[in-house]
Amino acid sequence: QVQLVESGGGLVQAGGSVRLSCATSGYTFGQHAMGWFRQAPGKEREFVAALSWIDEATSYSDFVKGRFIISRDYAKNILYLQMNSLKPEDTAVYYCASERVRWGKGSKSKSQYDRWGQGTQVTVSS
Repeated sequence: QVQLVESGGGLVQAGGSVRLSCATSGYTFGQHAMGWFRQAPGKEREFVAALSWIDEATSYSDFVKGRFIISRDYAKNILYLQMNSLKPEDTAVYYCASERVRWGKGSKSKSQYDRWGQGTQVTVSS
């Protein structure tokens, strides 16, 4: 049974930091690119960051570049998102996802991901 379980969300003040974790099981975590997406109330789910399987290359959306860092622990099958210098507009439910194809580059399109976690809420107060 494939599972992706996010944790680490919560309430944080603007300028603060949070690290999200995504524990995975039931599939070959190490063979798939991974991504983080977020969804604010009334908005569509949007790309945040991705980590390529091929060369560990990372990609970020413009609004988090320089503030967030995506990484993974292959031994523990866990994906991370270190979020720094948080802003109120970062408030959203954050989802981790696994890319459908093996050995991919980490797409920015949510349609390329077929395994999703349940999400974790991050609320940034001003």
